[in-house]
Amino acid sequence: MDMPRVPQVRKMLSFSVMTPYYREETVYSKNDLEMENEDVRGMMYYRRALKLQAFLDIAKEEDILEGYKTITEPSEEDKKSQRSMYTQLEAVADMKFTYIATCQNYGNQKRSGDRRATDILNLMVNNPSLRVAYIDEVEEAEGAKHQKVYYSVLVKAVDNLDQEIYRIKLPGSAMIGEGKPENQNHAIIFTRGEALQTIDMNQDNYLEEALKMRNLLEEFNEDHGVQPPTILGVREHIFTGSVSSLAWFMSNQETSFVTIGQRVLARPLKVRFHYGHPDIFDRIFHITRGGISKASRGINLSEDIFAGFNSTLRRGNITHHEYIQVGKGRDVGLNQISLFEAKVACGNGEQTLSRDLYRLGHRFDFFRMLSCYYTTTGFYFSSMLVVLTVYVYLYGKLYLSLSGLEATIVRFARAKGNKVLKSVMASL
Repeated sequence: MDMPRVPQVRKMLSFSVMTPYYREETVYSKNDLEMENEDVRGMMYYRRALKLQAFLDIAKEEDILEGYKTITEPSEEDKKSQRSMYTQLEAVADMKFTYIATCQNYGNQKRSGDRRATDILNLMVNNPSLRVAYIDEVEEAEGAKHQKVYYSVLVKAVDNLDQEIYRIKLPGSAMIGEGKPENQNHAIIFTRGEALQTIDMNQDNYLEEALKMRNLLEEFNEDHGVQPPTILGVREHIFTGSVSSLAWFMSNQETSFVTIGQRVLARPLKVRFHYGHPDIFDRIFHITRGGISKASRGINLSEDIFAGFNSTLRRGNITHHEYIQVGKGRDVGLNQISLFEAKVACGNGEQTLSRDLYRLGHRFDFFRMLSCYYTTTGFYFSSMLVVLTVYVYLYGKLYLSLSGLEATIVRFARAKGNKVLKSVMASL
């Protein structure tokens, strides 16, 4: 597959990565951390990859001969110098990449002394470019009354403590709809750059894939039809497939969907929406046209696909690219898999009640409308018809056998010499 040629790091499109967090475990236990492991992995690989690529862009021959390790382990003098190679690489990486964890309960966890708040602070201390956005609930007195006031806050780590960067007053509680999209909505204002990648807590990244991010971002400047791309679709790699045979089967099923399935949906059908969280959004396009997450409780149960609906309705163009991937872990027990499938099916049922799908049906041409129908609600409707047909066949066969009607029809066919009817009854 062809990849766009890339500019130097200082000329590339800047981007942000955003991860919603609720109460999941953020770091390993103390015993696990004492064992040999990789401490810096996941989305922060983007920063490491950018620094390496920027080093190759600006380094002289003698710098390259000394090796990149001299940059990753700088002296105290290099850290303080404004003109050192180390300082230049840090500045370029900061300009081009921002990572925000949207930890909505961080304020409450910090006040209650929750261990998770300490874990998050340690992550910020170990990764100085990491930012945390959370919702702060404050009791304020207004005359004789006391009322809760809500703020959206962005913090960073300074001297092993969190330091507030921005504080924005909200008109009320941000958590009135579905949790994850509301978590993304309150923090999107803190993102920077031309592109935005939304990542889940159960996702991973690989350094070799992070090196290709410059290529992917250049797709925004490539010719993809009448409209420029507004969402760049990216495949997912399910890394939990080796847990069991059931996990292996689900991993293969997911792999077929994120490759050949989404490839066909994007081109030629042009009905690919937003299914995977590694997708890259045109940030400027989406924050000026309704954002990336609809959060109405119930109806936006499958919040991902509504971002694709929103983009398509506003004359956006959604593409799919398979030369880069992001890791993803799935719950692979039978019960968890069935719950996931039930969530997807329920979300699809809720989509039929939404205005978005109604408007898409009215604005698509005939062939695109049929493609959209079959790849959304039509798939489940067809599956329901297949299941109902199986039930009708089985109960019909049972009725014919027990009532003696089958034998009567066969005798009638023999008497009349009706070979067709006889063959039909024999094939039942």
